[in-house]
Amino acid sequence: MKAIVLAAGEGRRCRPLTYTRSKVMLPVANKPILEHVINALAKNDVKDIILIVGYQKERIMDHFEDGIGFGVKIEYIEQKAQIGTAHAILQARKAIGASDQEFLVVNGDNIIEPQTINDLIKGASGDATILACKKENATGYGVIVAEGKKVRKIIEKPRSLVSNLINTGIYLFKYPVFEIIERTPLSMSGEYAITDTIQLMIDGGMDITMTNTYSDWLDPAFSWDLLIANPIVLGEFETDIKKGIVEEGVVIRGSVSIGMNTTIRSGCYIVGPVMIGDNCDIGPNTVILPSTSIGNNVSIASFTSIQNSIIMNDGRIGTHSMISSSIIGSNTSTGSHFITEEKEKINVEVEGSLYSTDLLGTVIGDDTDIGCNVLVKAGMMISPNCRINSGKVISEELPVNSIVI
Repeated sequence: MKAIVLAAGEGRRCRPLTYTRSKVMLPVANKPILEHVINALAKNDVKDIILIVGYQKERIMDHFEDGIGFGVKIEYIEQKAQIGTAHAILQARKAIGASDQEFLVVNGDNIIEPQTINDLIKGASGDATILACKKENATGYGVIVAEGKKVRKIIEKPRSLVSNLINTGIYLFKYPVFEIIERTPLSMSGEYAITDTIQLMIDGGMDITMTNTYSDWLDPAFSWDLLIANPIVLGEFETDIKKGIVEEGVVIRGSVSIGMNTTIRSGCYIVGPVMIGDNCDIGPNTVILPSTSIGNNVSIASFTSIQNSIIMNDGRIGTHSMISSSIIGSNTSTGSHFITEEKEKINVEVEGSLYSTDLLGTVIGDDTDIGCNVLVKAGMMISPNCRINSGKVISEELPVNSIVI
């Protein structure tokens, strides 16, 4: 069976992190979201993958190449204009091949586990099958109205509660769906949506079914949602510290993974779940608390405390810093005494609208240089390639290439 993986979009609501990478390449537990998706497919013996790429496609292609290193075979197809999921799927028509071929469609920016895919394959029936996920709060999601397994209607982001069955965007289709896609009208938002295609199939009397999953399915709609997904995925890993160098006097509790050639210096205290990548230098006397992942080639100076945070690759954190509930982009460096304030239930403006967060410090884009004694107020978004002089308090969002003097 083949799988079409949709990975062409930017993920604008995940800015500032997606200024420099697409949403599918955002790291969770030190792996891009898309890598978790491909691993889930591979473990279900779905190894013939068609990746629909677009925004920042080179970064995706450089990471996955032909897929052999991930146990799959990848064919890349570019969606030059991101005008909807149905249009993206249609680009793969020739690659799917035989007219009797069944195939999966999976979003590359949702975090799933192997059992999630298995639930769809085992529960599939009829002309097409939708994987559903039952949630108490379905606000902001497309939902399914069904009688038993039979789907009657798909409603995109209803304003009132119509159903608790969320459409995960994971489907099993048969080849005739391409003919229906060609008849799919442009939606009010100016896109060709696969949900509109499915509604055409339902209205035409085709047998559209659904099956439930109770396995992991996470949709990090905003950058700070990575902080919700990270501990869930970290919790699935076992302790592995044999690859690194752990000096005397280090205390490790819980599930902790330490990468190749990483040194944990004397006096460090680490409480899992925590994942630290390759070629890192941690400490001495650094405290790393639960739900933290630290990428490759990161150096963290002494007497620093980090908790519930994501530090991406090639970062440098100065001494006596305190980072909490924050995401620090790649190749970002901070001086000593760098502090991120955190607060619960704060509103953050994204794309002109306000959204509430459960708990957030800050989100900092790639290639940012921060001086000593800098405090970043809770909820502030710092875009890539900013320069912040020492002794500053950041109390407003910073656009790309900002200089704070």
